Amino acid sequence: MAAQKLPSDFVWGYATASYQIEGSPDADGRLPSIWDTFSHKPGTIKGGDNGDVATDSYRRWKEDVALLKQYGVKAYRFSISWSRVIPLGGRNDPVNEAGIKHYRNMIEELLKNGITPFVTLYHWDLPQGLHDRYGGWLNKEKIVQDYVNYAKLCFTRYGDLVKDWITHNEPWCVSVLGYATGVFAPGHKGNKEHWIVGHNLILAHAYAVKLYRDEFKAKQGGQIGITLDLNWQEPWDDSPENIAAAQRGIDFKLGRFADPIYKGRYPESVKAIVGDRLPEFTKEEIVVLKGSSDFFGLNTYTTQLVTEGGDQEIQGNVKYIFTRPDGTQLGRQAHVPWLQTYPPGFRSLLNYVWKTYNKPVYVTENGFPVKDEHILPLEQVVHDADRVEYYDGYLNALLKAATEDGVPVKSYFAWSLLDNFEWADGYEPRFGVTYVDYKTQKRTPKESAEFVKKWFAEHVASS
Repeated sequence: MAAQKLPSDFVWGYATASYQIEGSPDADGRLPSIWDTFSHKPGTIKGGDNGDVATDSYRRWKEDVALLKQYGVKAYRFSISWSRVIPLGGRNDPVNEAGIKHYRNMIEELLKNGITPFVTLYHWDLPQGLHDRYGGWLNKEKIVQDYVNYAKLCFTRYGDLVKDWITHNEPWCVSVLGYATGVFAPGHKGNKEHWIVGHNLILAHAYAVKLYRDEFKAKQGGQIGITLDLNWQEPWDDSPENIAAAQRGIDFKLGRFADPIYKGRYPESVKAIVGDRLPEFTKEEIVVLKGSSDFFGLNTYTTQLVTEGGDQEIQGNVKYIFTRPDGTQLGRQAHVPWLQTYPPGFRSLLNYVWKTYNKPVYVTENGFPVKDEHILPLEQVVHDADRVEYYDGYLNALLKAATEDGVPVKSYFAWSLLDNFEWADGYEPRFGVTYVDYKTQKRTPKESAEFVKKWFAEHVASS
């Protein structure tokens, strides 16, 4: 029997984000984002780290493109730093041509090397100027207008070359971690603001998509969507209460964004618990919102076992664990406590997304930080067997979902091209298929990079 293969137009590559790799925070006219400000506050980031240097990719981007070429990728997903192109952020603020030129040069270099750019407009780094001026994502009228203006600038300047756009990366993280738990920028805590921020992120997405479809799509011929995140929620056992809890966990993490965007409404389970703290969409907004994504962008890393009985509203009052009823763990433990390897959950998630939302699925992030990799000697780091095991399992689960279950999976972007600044965890977790020596910035490929390259060479049909 011939080996199962993905279609010849299947897109694969690596993903990064501007604040996690670029460094050079004040180069060529860039002004601070909320992550610059937040990461410099004492006690916010593990080890007192920040993104001032990161992997120095603002200056070393040609080296990074050369790595992508060496790894044989078809595509590269990266994000634009809003405060590089409009330093103060607003629709009446000056455009920074040096910042515009930087990304234009990079996009041209990618295309010259046969690599398709997938551009994320917002990966959490709101210009500090907008946060100071009117509260940023808390001010619906102003932030939606300013975000759409920023998107229009990007479509205008890059849309002749870029055909694949992502509006937001993981609005759940922006809203919940930034405005409920306070562990991400801007560091607010509470149980009301994050519902407002999530609502405004959805609307900013929808109106940017409307602009693209109205003014750019016919001429430029691209597609636009959003990336949402969910780790698959598996009921701890087959009891009705835990099955219901798992679905409620999905509704609170994924459904609160996906249901409005694809169905025009919030999930009933969310409305029942949150009540009048959940903002409502107007009839006019629902028209713009419903169906406002050409595909389903999905970031996922692990599976969680779910039981009834949690007391955290932000996750639907459910509990997450990794221990099965028989006492065994779900899979291999990563360096971060929230991640274990469990490929069957990835297959289940791909099926769920397709059946629930009926859009082609673009996997935009998936990856694994090996335990204690930050303290291992380089010769052990490059032999990253646990990461290889992870990619082997997850890629084969994707293959089965696509070829056996009929899920239209269109892409796979591994996280990440490089070890990088991992937000509140600083530089300790290493997700990269390339080891970065942060003192010298020397890049060293790990064995996982070769594994992923070989896997796709064997499992994508030739055109």
